[in-house]
Amino acid sequence: MQIEKTLHIKLNSEDVGKYAIVPGDPARCEIIAKFLDNPKKIQQNREHITYVGYLEGEKIVVTSTGMGGPSTAICIEELYKCGVDTFLRIGTGASTSSKVSKGDVIVINGAVRMEGTGLHYLPMEFPAVPDYNFTKKLEETSLDLGYTTNVGVTITKDSFYTQIEPETKPIGYELINRWNSYVKGGAICTAMEEATLFLVASSLNARAASVLVSATDYVGKVSSDISSKGYPSNYIERAIRVGIESLRKIILEDRNAKTE
Repeated sequence: MQIEKTLHIKLNSEDVGKYAIVPGDPARCEIIAKFLDNPKKIQQNREHITYVGYLEGEKIVVTSTGMGGPSTAICIEELYKCGVDTFLRIGTGASTSSKVSKGDVIVINGAVRMEGTGLHYLPMEFPAVPDYNFTKKLEETSLDLGYTTNVGVTITKDSFYTQIEPETKPIGYELINRWNSYVKGGAICTAMEEATLFLVASSLNARAASVLVSATDYVGKVSSDISSKGYPSNYIERAIRVGIESLRKIILEDRNAKTE
């Protein structure tokens, strides 16, 4: 009997294993999949493209979330329904700290909830944080590979243009003041998916972590250099290598735990 496919990502339990890599950009799925054994594309619907491959003999699904919270939440929920319980985001972010330069690896240990999707899962006082063990492995792996590595808080926001053009918006004063407070509090980068990923995973009792490469240098203002030409296609491989090798460690650790 054929198992029904999920509504948006069009996958079922036969398509996936326990582990998923969830980049935002659909084009990045193929790039990531090439680091796996026997990769192949199996599905495409809306912003969700899916490849599968193998790592240490385990099936790994690579599915794009698209941009922002709602599509990310849908992707994570549907992968979980198919049987995934471990999620790794590999992507890019923009620097919000003088400590972070273009091409640096960023390991996320928490996310500012400047978004709304997470409120449909957990109340605002619940922190958006990744799995600690997975996060530590990302940090250790990045350092072992010799990359400049930053560990810190990211700012997750729902709107791109209210970030880079806040002064043009009716509530620009609020946007600017909030953003400045996050930066003064020590946030080191910004992206659009981490808070949602962590909160949805927490609500499902699943593991999630995130590793990014900085797409920009810090320029000391809200509208960081986030032009299309600023995104470092030649640097994204750093985050991919860190993510793949860390996921390998998680797989082996899980396997050893089963035999003890």
